[in-house]
Order: sequence, then structure tokens, then C-alpha cells
Amino acid sequence: MEIFYTQQALDLFLEKQRNQGKKVALVPTMGALHEGHISLIEFAKPLADCIVCSIFVNPTQFNDPKDLEKYPRPIERDIELLENAACDVLFMPSAEEMYPQNDEKWEIDLGNLDQIWEGEHRPGHFQGVTQIVYKLFKLVKPDMACFGQKDFQQVMVIQKMIDIKNLPVQLIICPTVRSDEGLALSSRNERLSAQGLETALILSKTLNFIKANFGEVNITELKALAIDQLNADKEVALEYFAICETTTLEEAKEILPGKKYVALVVAKIDQVRLIDNMLLN
Repeated sequence: MEIFYTQQALDLFLEKQRNQGKKVALVPTMGALHEGHISLIEFAKPLADCIVCSIFVNPTQFNDPKDLEKYPRPIERDIELLENAACDVLFMPSAEEMYPQNDEKWEIDLGNLDQIWEGEHRPGHFQGVTQIVYKLFKLVKPDMACFGQKDFQQVMVIQKMIDIKNLPVQLIICPTVRSDEGLALSSRNERLSAQGLETALILSKTLNFIKANFGEVNITELKALAIDQLNADKEVALEYFAICETTTLEEAKEILPGKKYVALVVAKIDQVRLIDNMLLN
């Protein structure tokens, strides 16, 4: 596996790959890798000739400095996981490399996607996400980019950015990887206690309940049942639960023919903010 720390070195390497007609896939991450991240690399293997994984804890997408400070950075383990997964390239830039002093101001109109759910609870988060992903897209020039379904709103935001900027990148949404018990894998899970890991299973259980009853029970009633189920455990601090249309993420009041729906949930357990979702049809 080739490891690069500067944009210039990565650009020179990838230019050779592209000149040989190789297809490039990008897997952007913030490190603290787990099976979910590795599944993105495995997903990309049959589709691309060169897989680039980036590890960069992006400061502009954290609205809470403490969250940035606590973010795990087990880099030696990350490298070992990527080597075992036969990843071709690892890009690990510094903050100064990605955000030089003369960096131009970034602002993109994401419409309502930037104002609801994660946009509301984490102001500026998606501006930071789109800023770094755009930088990576312009640098790597990937044919495709793989993102996990777990961060569903983020994926919709990146697709909107691709559309606005007219970028020639195919966005591939890869299924959420879960533990045997059903918990969505996340770097944040490392901060949960043994009891917290057990408590967190209520998120996937509730989502499965919604999926099983979708179309059978009125949406408003179904949402109320889900919220009651989540609030029944005093160790769960529910931030929001919603049933939404997939592309706009507008909250659904009824099921319309030809539309796809997703259930979104965010809750704090052991003071750790966990996010999950499930496609319903």
C-alpha cells in the first residue's frame, strides 16, 4: 500500500494510474477504522482498479471542539486494517495541507438539507463535510466514491453537491454494517461502556420495528410508537426520530406511491451521540 501525506505526491501517483486507463475509487474516512469502513473498500474492489482511502479528521465539520478533541486516532491500527484489506493508496494529509492560509472561503447552497435534522442539530456541519469532500474530489478525481448508508443525510448532501458542481463522480451508497446484535458500526462505539453497547441496541430494534410495520400503521402513529419505545429506557437521550422521504428528507405525513422512505434516529447513550437509519421500502 502506498502512503501519501501531500496533495502533490498523491496527484503525481494518481496521474500515472489514470494515464494507464485505471479506474479510481475514493473512500473518504476520518480514521478509527472498523469493519464498516473496510466493507466500503471491499465494495469498491470489483468496480475500480485503484482504491484510495483518505484519513483526515476534518476540523471544519465539528461544531463542538470537545467532540473533535475526543475523536479517536488509532493510526497504526488503521494502517494495518487497510493493508490487510489490500487497499492501494492511503492519503493522510495534515490540516495545514488541506487548509492553507490563503484558502478561499467555502459556502454552498444545500437548501433545506442543510437546515433539517443533522443540519439543525450541528450547524455548519454539512458546509464542513462538503468543503473537504469537494477538495478530495478535485484532488483524487475519482471515477466513483463510496460512502456508507449509516450517514444517510450526509450521502444526500454529497449527492446534491455533486449535482450543483456538476462533478463526474459516481456516488456509491454502501449498506450499513452492523454487529451480530444489530448495532450500526461506528468509530464512536469505542466510547461506549459494556452497558452502553447493550443499551444502544434499542436503536436498531426500533428501526426494525418501524420497517416491519411500515405501510400497516399510520405514519404519525408509527412515529409515536417509536418515540415511546426509545424514551422508555432512561439511559437513552433521544435527540430526534423521523420518517422521511429519501431524497429531500422532508418528514412524511403519508405514504405516497412511487416515493421511497427512510427512518432516521439520533440519540445519546453514555454521552456518546449515535446515529442510525433504515430504508423502509
